[in-house]
Amino acid sequence: MWHIFESGGYVMYPILMCSIISLGIIIERFWRLQRGRVIPKGLVIRVWEWLKNNELDKTKLEQLRKGSPLGRLLAAGLSQRHSSREVIKESIEETGGHVVHDLECCLPILGTIAGVAPLLGLLGTVLGIMEMFGVAAQQGMADPAALASGISVALITTAAGLVVAIPALIFHRLLTSKVDGLVVEMEQEALKMVEILQGFRAQDESNKENNA
Repeated sequence: MWHIFESGGYVMYPILMCSIISLGIIIERFWRLQRGRVIPKGLVIRVWEWLKNNELDKTKLEQLRKGSPLGRLLAAGLSQRHSSREVIKESIEETGGHVVHDLECCLPILGTIAGVAPLLGLLGTVLGIMEMFGVAAQQGMADPAALASGISVALITTAAGLVVAIPALIFHRLLTSKVDGLVVEMEQEALKMVEILQGFRAQDESNKENNA
């Protein structure tokens, strides 16, 4: 295996680096994008209980903000819970942009690798064929078998580039789709919390009117 790698020339080293980086990104993103880590189960219900029991304070708000991406969205809305519905939604949307950016972290790099790896492979093949024909021009082309062998070796980098690029492209699309799905779910959970806040506000206003 190492002999095949070395026969591909120095272009194989950046291809190898691309494969290591893409593998690291894929593993890290699958770990970070687990649904339970992004959208903890029952988080909105827990927030509702805090509000109902008047237990929401700065400590719980900070805990919520640091706990998960969904928690960041909910904390952004809860920090403006005494403001209008429009202000709450704007706060959630603003924080949502940062949350989506974090969820998509490194995915552009994975997409770039999917595009660059085949080009690196093609570059290695072109350089290998140029070198082979340069030697053939000096020594002649008396041995067709040697020429075929040289072309076969030159194509190793193209094959290596495709081996790296195809999985990178597949996982880039897969992870991007996963992020999109998580974002939709977070939006739904955030809307639930907005409705909860509106319900508590309506209840407070009704209590004030009755007391008056």
